[in-house]
Amino acid sequence: MSRSLRHGALAATAVVFSIAALSACSAGNDAQTLQVRPDNAATAVDSIKIQNLNIITQPEPEAEGPAVIAATLFNDGPKPETVEKVTLPGTDTTVELKPAKGKGPLEVPAGGRLVIGGKNNASAVIENGRQAGTNGNVQNVAFTFSETGDIELGAAIVPATSFFKDFGPSALPSAEPTPSPSDSASGTTGEPSDSGSPSGTTTDPSASDEAATADDAAATH
Repeated sequence: MSRSLRHGALAATAVVFSIAALSACSAGNDAQTLQVRPDNAATAVDSIKIQNLNIITQPEPEAEGPAVIAATLFNDGPKPETVEKVTLPGTDTTVELKPAKGKGPLEVPAGGRLVIGGKNNASAVIENGRQAGTNGNVQNVAFTFSETGDIELGAAIVPATSFFKDFGPSALPSAEPTPSPSDSASGTTGEPSDSGSPSGTTTDPSASDEAATADDAAATH
């Protein structure tokens, strides 16, 4: 066999082994963890790690409503840390923090983690979602911790669709229906009439006068 043929055979064998290895990995016990997911911002400062950071807006581009910040915070230190505030540097946007249950600060336990965003988790809400920025852009987010201080990193701005659907904000409630002008003009409010007459009956004054005249004629005869 020539040298070029041997090299070609070795290359083909390497490709076969690579495909087999990937197939074996994807068929493992936790194959779902190998699914392709969007790139998320992450950083580490001292004992604090921030992962999976995103700003998630309304699913429809023109929709009004809040936006939220989603992230997972890890604390490898010996003491719990409190998230004192979250801001968007360069903007006047206010971020409202709420714990998963009850009232109080957002705390990252020592040796534990805190998930922000998603059902039954803590939340960081931007009431005016349009102030969060435009989908596809990157907005800096600054976390202030009680021990570590400020940690700032960029977050992708994404709509609450696809992978981010379950972590997105709630839409504003729809407005209650108002009476149409025709209903207001006719006075048909749906309330019962207080005229004292049974519904569907009318009183005709001329009919009463004719009945009285007939009675008088009968009396004269």
